[in-house]
Amino acid sequence: MSILKKLRIPALLGVGLVAASLVPSGASSHREAPLISEDPVADNTDVYAFVSPDNPNTVTLLSNWIPFEKPEGGPLFYNFGEDVLYQIHVDNNGDARPDVSYEWRFNTEVRNPNTILYNTGPITDIDDPDFNYRQFYDLFVTRNGVRQQIGSQLAVPPVHIGPKSTPNYEAVAQQAVHTVGNIKTFAGQRDDPFFIDVGAAFDLFTLRPFNDLHKIPGPKAPGIDQLAGMNIHTLGVQVPISDLTGGGDGSSIVGVYSQAKRQQTRVLQPRIAVGDTQSSFAGSFVNVSRLANPLVNELLIPIGEGPGRGPKDLYNASEPSADAQFLPFVQDPEPARLIDTLYPVDVPPPPRNDVVTIFLTGIPGLNKPPNVNPSDMMRLNTSIAPVRSGTPTGVLGGDNAGFPNGRRLTDDVVDIELRVLAGATPFTPAFVRSPNNLLGDGVNANDRPFLGMFPYVATPHQGFEHTHHRVDSLSPQPASPPAGATPPPTSTPPTSTPPTTAPPTTTPPTTTPTTPTGRCDYPESFKQFLTPEQISTLTAAGFTFCGAG
Repeated sequence: MSILKKLRIPALLGVGLVAASLVPSGASSHREAPLISEDPVADNTDVYAFVSPDNPNTVTLLSNWIPFEKPEGGPLFYNFGEDVLYQIHVDNNGDARPDVSYEWRFNTEVRNPNTILYNTGPITDIDDPDFNYRQFYDLFVTRNGVRQQIGSQLAVPPVHIGPKSTPNYEAVAQQAVHTVGNIKTFAGQRDDPFFIDVGAAFDLFTLRPFNDLHKIPGPKAPGIDQLAGMNIHTLGVQVPISDLTGGGDGSSIVGVYSQAKRQQTRVLQPRIAVGDTQSSFAGSFVNVSRLANPLVNELLIPIGEGPGRGPKDLYNASEPSADAQFLPFVQDPEPARLIDTLYPVDVPPPPRNDVVTIFLTGIPGLNKPPNVNPSDMMRLNTSIAPVRSGTPTGVLGGDNAGFPNGRRLTDDVVDIELRVLAGATPFTPAFVRSPNNLLGDGVNANDRPFLGMFPYVATPHQGFEHTHHRVDSLSPQPASPPAGATPPPTSTPPTSTPPTTAPPTTTPPTTTPTTPTGRCDYPESFKQFLTPEQISTLTAAGFTFCGAG
C-alpha cells in the first residue's frame, strides 16, 4: 500500500478551476509549475520586502529571476528577456490590486558582432569598451493608474566570469546601482540568496536532520544548501516609505508581489539572411509568472492535469484579487499532510485558518490591513523598525521585523514554513511542542555574506572557480516560542532573545579550504561594502582579498 494514501486531495466543492494556457511562477519558486519551468528568463524565484536597515525611511523591494544559474554557463551566460515585462507591485489599501507598480523593459547592445566573445578583454568599468554583450533597461512607475518613465538606458553590469574577465567585479556591479530621483534601482546578476536542501525536499519530503524518523528511514545527516554556488538575476528598487503607503486607510501596511508578462502572440519567421528578424510579437501583455510569499505555488498548489491545464499554471496566470479560488489548497495544505504521514508529527486538522491568516490576510495586530481582501501578498508593516541582528526565524522567534512581516534576505523561510505547517505557532498553541517547533532542513544561512547596502544581495559566484553545494547543520533553527504565546504586537521591535529549548545549532565543517597561490576572490575595495564580521567570515572560509580594486 502506498505510504501516500493519506494524501489524496479532497474534492474542491464549489471551486471551478479554469484551464490556463499562459506561463507561470511562485515564491521561492524555482521551476515550480509546468509552463514556467520551460521559460526561465520569466521565472520569478523569490521576492523580498523589508525596511532598509541602513536607510530606515525607505523600503527595499527585490525580485529574483532565472533559477539555477550555473556561473560557468557561457559563452553568452544569462540575461534578462527583451520580450518580458518585469514588474513589482505594491497594494497599499488591502484590496488585492496594485496601487504602485515598478516595471523594467530590457534591450541588448552588441558592440562587436563579429566575435563569439561576451567580452573582448577585462571588464574594469561598466562602460568598458571590452564589455561586448551589454544590456540596458528603461524603468517605469505606475501610481493609481498613471504610468510614467523615470529611467532610460540604465546599464546592467556584466555577469561574474572570472579573474581575467571581471577582476574587480563588485566595484563594477556597484556602478549599476542607479539613482533616479528619490529611488535607487538595480538590475543584474547576484548570488542566489535562497537557502534550502532542495534535493532532499523533493525526495519525498526528506529532512536530513530528521531522516531517521522518515517513513522510509535513512541516516540522519546535516542539511546541504544545494543552491550554494548558484546565481540568479535580481531586480530591485529602494523607495521612500512615503511613496508606497497612503492608500487612504491610514495604514502603514503594504502588500507586495511580483509578476512577469509576455505579449499574447509570438510569430516565428524563417530566416534567409543575417539581419532578418526571426520573432515578432503582438497583442496585450498577459501574466506568465507571479510570486509573493515563499513556496506558496511551489508547495500548496497542485500540478493538475498537465501544462496549461492545472492550478499551478492558473495561479501564475491570474491576479491576487482572484485568489479565493485557491483557498481550499491553503485551508488543507498538502505539505502538512505529508509531514503528518511521513514523520511522527501530528498537525492541526483542516480547515487551517492559521495558514490562511499567515499567507492570505496578514496577522492581526502585525501586518493585516484594515480592509483586507484575502490574497497571496507579502505583507509588510513599514512602521516596524529594522533589526540589524535579526532572528532567522522572524516573527516565530520574537523578531517582528522578519518573515512573515515582509521578508529579509536572512530569514530562514524553509524552517519557518515547516513549523507553520506543523502548527507550531501561537494560533494553534497545542502544537507548539517538539518536534513540531524544531522542524527544519538543516540549512540555516546563505553560503555568502550579504552586502550592508543596496542591493544587499551577495556577490555572484564567478564561473572560473566556484563550488556547488555546502554542507550545513544537523540542527535546524532554534525552537519556536512555547505554547501559550500570542501573536506579537507591532509597537516596537522585539528585544527578547529567541527561546533556546532546541538543541544548539551544529557548526558547519571547520576545515579551511585550500587557497591556490595567486588566487583573488575579491578586490580590496570590496571591503567597503562589508562589515568587519563579514570580512572575518570570508577570510576564515579561505576567501582572499587582493589588489587595489
